[in-house]
Amino acid sequence: MDGNTPILVGGAQLLQRDADPAEALEPIAMLERVSREAAEIAGAGARLLADADTVAVVDVAAWGAANAPRLLAEKVLASPAHEFVTGIGGETPLVLVNELANRIAAGDSHVALVAGCNNLKTLRSAAKAGVELKWQGGGSGEPVMIGSRRLGNNEMEQQYGLSSPTSVYPIFENALRAHRGLDLEAHRARLGALMHRFTEVAAKNPYAWFPTVRSAAELTTATANNRMIAFPYTKYLNAMLDTDQAAGVLMTSVAAARRHGIPEDRWIYWWGGAHAEERAWCASERPDFAESAALRRTARAALVNAGVDIGDIDLIDFYSCFPVAVEMACEMLGLDEADPRGLTLTGGLPYGGGPGNNYTLHSLATALDRLRAGGGRRALVTGNGWYLTKHSATVLSSEPKSGDFVPAAEVDVRSEPDPVVPREAADGAAVVETYTVLYGRDGAPERGIVIGRLDDDGARFIANTPFDRDCLERFVEIENVGRRGKVRVRDRSNRFEPD
Repeated sequence: MDGNTPILVGGAQLLQRDADPAEALEPIAMLERVSREAAEIAGAGARLLADADTVAVVDVAAWGAANAPRLLAEKVLASPAHEFVTGIGGETPLVLVNELANRIAAGDSHVALVAGCNNLKTLRSAAKAGVELKWQGGGSGEPVMIGSRRLGNNEMEQQYGLSSPTSVYPIFENALRAHRGLDLEAHRARLGALMHRFTEVAAKNPYAWFPTVRSAAELTTATANNRMIAFPYTKYLNAMLDTDQAAGVLMTSVAAARRHGIPEDRWIYWWGGAHAEERAWCASERPDFAESAALRRTARAALVNAGVDIGDIDLIDFYSCFPVAVEMACEMLGLDEADPRGLTLTGGLPYGGGPGNNYTLHSLATALDRLRAGGGRRALVTGNGWYLTKHSATVLSSEPKSGDFVPAAEVDVRSEPDPVVPREAADGAAVVETYTVLYGRDGAPERGIVIGRLDDDGARFIANTPFDRDCLERFVEIENVGRRGKVRVRDRSNRFEPD
């Protein structure tokens, strides 16, 4: 075996539930703890951390550290030659891990520490209690950024209410439902059945934020505790971002693992990886709302690089911020949503927890545990940023890979269809491509959003429906994809009125 073969030797997770904000661990403390625990799990302890030539930190929301990797390196007594941070996006941890695998294989790194955390629960609790959080910041030097901080929405989308994941993902969900030919009730039952299985996994996960089994009906029925957020999603079908969680992994070369005396039963081999972005960055510009070409190409490229097929994978963790992210992965890879292997290792972002940009380090750490315990030989983990916009995938195995190393790379999607830019002002007969309705905290519908096409020239538009409660309540009672109506400019905004 080549001494530069990249392997993962340790992974650790941390869950801080309902801590007093005055006493809660701050970001750097959480990062240090999971780093030290990962090193202990590897069997090499502090000396492995001190030998790290690369330290990387996944972007931590609302933390103003100038150089988080330098701060972490100082805590674990490392003197890294390479320091990395990520941009925004749930795909970034896997992009980072794949990049480090490339660097280890090339001999540019030998011991790499990757860690990330989320402290939004403490932030919100502190704000509510009027507690000032004095988190350590600073860090000299400037780390290299992997990814970008580009925002996910444009001004037109924000104007009509497509401004956050909770409002955007439902437009993909409704389009995919119509594409599959499901009526509203059949679709609701299917959503419940899918995510019920996720809650069963979360209930067995010691690091899950909500380790509770919920029935399909409980997940999809709107109640005072499970209000509608945006049609067709209730609260229980949304990612839970307000958590305090952390995870970290340690990567080494085979030669470094041997030098540190790490037992071979700790070694998990990196087999392949890939990442890509949709040609249409903005969700409203996607050529087809029932497809994610970059997701399909990324997952398949990672499998090809690893020299395996999806049928050869034993453990699967699809990024799961909302049900449609899982459904789309199944659609693009030709998998049944009831696949007996399961589609999550953690319970997913709604139940295991959605710790900001860092979820896939949790799924990776869980995959490491499962592979070491003999729960399977090969694992596929995927990541997703913004609105099915950016994608990443990594294949791991408890066995060494035969054949030459194939580096992870960005997948070329230039052959995919061009973006479809919505017309700013639309007028005339039209048809609905997809839609959603946003709800207030009192459970009442507040805003209907339609993406459609004009009859005259096929131009796409974004519009709101009339802001009338009775109209909105009727609007969600029937299938509206394919529904006809008229769009007009009212008060400098497009207004769609169904026939």
